[in-house]
Amino acid sequence: MKEKRTPKSAPTGPRSTGGPSAGLSHVDARGRARMVDVTEKIETFRTARAEGWIRMRPETFRLIEKNRIAKGDVLGVARLAGIQAAKRTWEVIPLCHPLPIGSVEIDFRLDPARSRIGIEAGVKTTGRTGVEMEALTAVAVAALTLYDMCKAVEKGITIEKIRLLEKTGGKSGIYKRKD
Repeated sequence: MKEKRTPKSAPTGPRSTGGPSAGLSHVDARGRARMVDVTEKIETFRTARAEGWIRMRPETFRLIEKNRIAKGDVLGVARLAGIQAAKRTWEVIPLCHPLPIGSVEIDFRLDPARSRIGIEAGVKTTGRTGVEMEALTAVAVAALTLYDMCKAVEKGITIEKIRLLEKTGGKSGIYKRKD
């Protein structure tokens, strides 16, 4: 099916309620994907924190904990991968804007009782749009890097519960996950 082309004069800004795109900022009035126009938004200080978990066998967990994985410093490399991913989110998520990232922090929580590692990312910027996607991408890529560096030892490693914990700044204000 051929897509109908929109005349250049078609509106691309905020839409009225109703129709296929009601409430979705990345969808135009005809239901097509679009990049949100942030040129007239005011720059504000914005933060986001996200987390995720990677679960494995106890033997694999102990190898990571003792830094005995053959590929090297698993947590150090995963931290760097997460930081790099946050800075390049706009290159892999099609409708994200390139942002001047001011800070990215990645922390790991080792949970030996459950043979899992918690990954938390915090991202800060001053800009016209939030950094939620950057924080989520940082967690996802750090988790994927952990998997990649440990897959020779265990292929059944599970990445789970990647989610936004909180965000600040912008028109929508503060969001904090309650659970």
